[in-house]
Amino acid sequence: MGNNNDSTTAANLNLKAARENTYDAIVIGSGISGGWAAKEFCQKGLKTLVLERGRQVEHIKDYPTATMAPWEFPHRNVLPNKVREENPILSRCYAFEEATEHFFVKDAAHPYLQTRPFDWIRGYQVGGKSLTWARWTQRWGETDFEANAKEGIAVDWPIRYKDLAPWYSYVEKFAGISGNKDGLAQIPDGEFLPPMEMNCIEKHLKKSVAENFKNRHVVISRTANLSTPLFGRGPCQYRNLCNRGCPFGGYFSSNSTTIPAAQLTGNLTLRPFAVVHSIIYDEKTQKAAGVRVIDTNTKQATEYYAKIIFINAGTLNTALILMNSTSSRFPNGMGNDSGELGHNLMDHNYNARISGEHHGFQDQYFSGRRPTGIYIPRFRNWGDDKQDAYKRGFAFASANGRQTQSIDGVTIGEDLKNALTTLGPWKVHLVGMGECLPNHNNKVSLSKDKKDDWGIPLLDIDASFTENEHNMTRDILETGAEMLDKAGFTNIIKTDVNSAMGLGIHEMGTARMGLDAKTSVLNGNNQVWGAKNVFVTDGACMASGSCQNPSLTYMALTARAANFAVEELKKQNL
Repeated sequence: MGNNNDSTTAANLNLKAARENTYDAIVIGSGISGGWAAKEFCQKGLKTLVLERGRQVEHIKDYPTATMAPWEFPHRNVLPNKVREENPILSRCYAFEEATEHFFVKDAAHPYLQTRPFDWIRGYQVGGKSLTWARWTQRWGETDFEANAKEGIAVDWPIRYKDLAPWYSYVEKFAGISGNKDGLAQIPDGEFLPPMEMNCIEKHLKKSVAENFKNRHVVISRTANLSTPLFGRGPCQYRNLCNRGCPFGGYFSSNSTTIPAAQLTGNLTLRPFAVVHSIIYDEKTQKAAGVRVIDTNTKQATEYYAKIIFINAGTLNTALILMNSTSSRFPNGMGNDSGELGHNLMDHNYNARISGEHHGFQDQYFSGRRPTGIYIPRFRNWGDDKQDAYKRGFAFASANGRQTQSIDGVTIGEDLKNALTTLGPWKVHLVGMGECLPNHNNKVSLSKDKKDDWGIPLLDIDASFTENEHNMTRDILETGAEMLDKAGFTNIIKTDVNSAMGLGIHEMGTARMGLDAKTSVLNGNNQVWGAKNVFVTDGACMASGSCQNPSLTYMALTARAANFAVEELKKQNL
C-alpha cells in the first residue's frame, strides 16, 4: 500500500491495478448522499464504483424483520440486558431494538475515543442510515444560509437558497415527499405528494396555537413517505415500522430508490466490505488519483482509481478519511490548508421534551399508524421575535395519539381484558430540535497511537453543547409547555434529558464549505480546496446547522455537485 505520508505520482502507481481498477467516478459510502451521487453519475453515463465498508443489503430480500409480529421475536422486540450492557452508547439510540439490531454498528465493532462524551450512532451496510432515518424533510430557507454572515459566526455559506432551490425540487420529485404547501419562509414549499392527515388532537393544537400565538404554526411534517405510489414504489402502508426496511418501498432509502436506479443503467459497481483508508493524491497533476481500500474481512489492501471522487462516508468518517489522507502537499490532511478540517462539529439539540394529556375528544380515535407527526417551524429570533439569551432558533417535532390504559399489575381475567380495551386520554409529546452553532472547539482528531482493526487511527471526538444551546433548551421547555397549557392540556411534564452530542444523529461540519481556502475545506461546489476532483456532499460539508432536518439538504447538495462535476469533466477541467 505504500507509505501514506509520501506523495503519490503516476510514476509509482501500480499500473496494472490502475488499468483493472479504474472507473470514471468513485463514491465512498452508500447512504443518503452516497446513493444520490451513484444515481447521478450512473445516469449521466459514468462508470461508477461505490465503496461501502459494511455488508450488502438488498431491497426486500435483506429486511428479515420487516413483517414480523411482536410475538415472533425471541424477546418480544425488547433488547436483552446483555446486549444493552455490551452497547451502552448504541443503547441510547431511540431506534435500536431487537427488530433493527442488525442495521446498527455495535460499540465494540468500530471503537472511538471521547475527550468529551459524544454518542456516535452508525449503520455500516449498503444503504447506511438511510434504512433507519426518521424521514423528516423540511427544506432550509434563505435565513439559514445567511445567518453566519449576518451574525459574524464561523464563515459565510458560499451558496444561498436560490442556488439550491431547483435541486431541492429535483430530489423531492424522485425521492417522494408527502407534505402540504404551507407558505412559510422558515420551511419553503416544495414538490409534494398529498399530505398525511392530522388526527383530532393535532387539529385542536393547531387551532389553539393559531389563536394564541401569531407567529407560530402547526403543520403536518414533510416526510419521505409515499402517500401515493411513485416510480413503482409504495404507497406507505401506515405500519410505522420503517426502520426495519420497507418491503413496499413506502419510504425513501438508498436501497429502495437511488441504488436500484443506478443499477438499471449498467454503470454501477457496488463493492461492499471496503473500508477506505485514504485518498491518493498525485503531486504532478495536483488532483486525487484514487482511493486506498482495505477489505473489511481479509484486511487486504487494494487501490482504485477515478477522475472524480465523492466522499459520502457520513460526517465523522468523512473527516477521518480526509485527515488520514496525508501527502507532501497536505501534511495535515487533504484540503486542510485552513486548519479547519475536523473542526466545527455540530449536532441538533433534542434535549428538551414536553408532554401533556387532554381529556377531550373521548369519542374519537385514528386509523392506522401514520409514520410521521406534526411540526412547528422556527419562531424564535424570527421576524419581530428577538431573544437576548441565545442566537438562532428551534423547531418542534411532535408525535401524538391515544393508547390503552396502563395494565401494570393487571395480569389475568376480566380486569386485564377491560384494561386492554379501555382507551386513556389523548397525549401530545413535543420534542425541541435546537440549532447548534458552529464552534471551532467542537472537533475531531486522529489518535496518535491507537488504531482500529484495519490499521487506521481511531477517531477522537471532543465536542459538547455550549451555553447558547443550554439557554435555548430552557426556552424550548417553557414555550412548549406554554402552548400545551393554552390548548387545555393537563399533567404537563417538562424534561431536559441532558444527553451528550451525537444522539440527534445529525452530525454536521468538520469539512465546511466556504468562500476562501484560508477558512474552509470546500468551495461553493463542494470541491476540496487544492484537490478539485474530490467532493464532499454529506453532513461534513455544512457551514451551519439550522433547525430543520438536514438529509434533504444533503440530497440536494449532492445532486447539484454531481451535475457540476460531470460538466467539469466534459470540459476536461477534472
